[in-house]
Amino acid sequence: MKGLAGKQGRASWMLWILILTLMLAGCSGGSSDPGTNGDAQEPGENSGSTGTPGDKTFDNKELNIAVFEGGYGNEYWKAVAEKFEADYPGVKINMTSNPKIMDIIKPQLVAGNPPDFIYVSPDENTGTIKSLVKEGALLELNDVFEGKALDTDAPLKDKITDGLLEYMEPNRDGKIYYAPNYMSVLGLWYNKNLFETKGWEAPKTWDDFFALGETAKSDGRSLYTYQGIYPSYNESVFWPAVAAAGGTEAMEQALSYQEGGFTQEPVKQVMGVFERIAREDHLMRGTVALNHTQAQTEFLKGNALFIPNGSWFESEMKDAPREDGFEFGFLGVPVFNEGDQPYVLSSFEAMYIPKKAKNPELAKEFLRYQYNDDIVKLNAEKSKGVVAVKGAVELAKDYIPESAYNAFKVYDEGTMPLMVQWTQTPKSEVIINDELFNPLSDVMNKKMSADQWGDKVEQASGKLRNLLNP
Repeated sequence: MKGLAGKQGRASWMLWILILTLMLAGCSGGSSDPGTNGDAQEPGENSGSTGTPGDKTFDNKELNIAVFEGGYGNEYWKAVAEKFEADYPGVKINMTSNPKIMDIIKPQLVAGNPPDFIYVSPDENTGTIKSLVKEGALLELNDVFEGKALDTDAPLKDKITDGLLEYMEPNRDGKIYYAPNYMSVLGLWYNKNLFETKGWEAPKTWDDFFALGETAKSDGRSLYTYQGIYPSYNESVFWPAVAAAGGTEAMEQALSYQEGGFTQEPVKQVMGVFERIAREDHLMRGTVALNHTQAQTEFLKGNALFIPNGSWFESEMKDAPREDGFEFGFLGVPVFNEGDQPYVLSSFEAMYIPKKAKNPELAKEFLRYQYNDDIVKLNAEKSKGVVAVKGAVELAKDYIPESAYNAFKVYDEGTMPLMVQWTQTPKSEVIINDELFNPLSDVMNKKMSADQWGDKVEQASGKLRNLLNP
């Protein structure tokens, strides 16, 4: 066009060139140059001051996503796919959702033809995500979180719930492979209305907790129950209690298979809590034979004062029978001494981009998009879930049960979040989480003492320690 203008040298041509140039600039929408990877900017950067969605264009506009269809359903993913397509004209999202999503996509992963984006818990039961980590088959996401958010002129990492990104490094080497999605808060639950009616105080210490034992019996109730054949629900009590008793250092010592990790005093104290529940007959009769919904229903009917569970509890049991006036109350976890730092177990689900994804840059954009405030709110509306973003609880307030909102508010009351990450080990017949919680049945049936329980887990931990240090 410059050559043409030079040849003519007339004002009318110059005006025409100016108009044409402005028209072309307006139509381009910031599209990338031919021959690029499709990104208009460097990964992690946005055009404009706030990185408005749609600022980028992509040569490859087809995105294949695979999402786990669990307790949060898939209505959100349908809605966000539709909104993303509207905000990024020409983009087409192909979604596969299924309760057994990892079984569905495993052949694709094995063949080296993975979806571009995956959503599922890191602890999904096929172990495929952990295998992908070990094989180096997930894309590193540090640039996504170091780059700007799409709806604010600040790094995306500044929007994520404090302290959470360090848990997105499965190898603990500073490299992020997980992108946090839904968060849950786990602890002890009770009937808030019952306690208010009876004038009982929710216990802050374990002494307060056991003081309610005889009170419960005199009212025809038991003090405690749990999801019997799934005893690992008790982790929501076990680990926060260990951290409160001995600091997170005590917890990390056990989780990393250090010698004496399960015979150290803070762990023995916590195991002693469970032994005392059994010894003083505070466990609801028949607990060890119940599944999770059975135990939870018995709790709702008023047969036990406390049960461990997460912030999804009310939604999960919305149709279950319950005693008159039942109101979900979240306790967290008592401490051993008044003034000790309380902790609460948090869990998360996550999103991933396979290293062999055919459209990684569009997948990264879709990932960033999940953390926009309006999308976080849309997520809460459709899934009743809370995304791991600062302020997400308030954004979700109108859509989640009041009990879940109150559970998340414990962070504002000085309770510290806690997450469980066992040290990765080579393949072994030892499944350490089972070794830790399966003996609870024997403890509750008074066939095993707390000391014997600790010794048993310590032996299993020692086997894994030897594999790490042959």
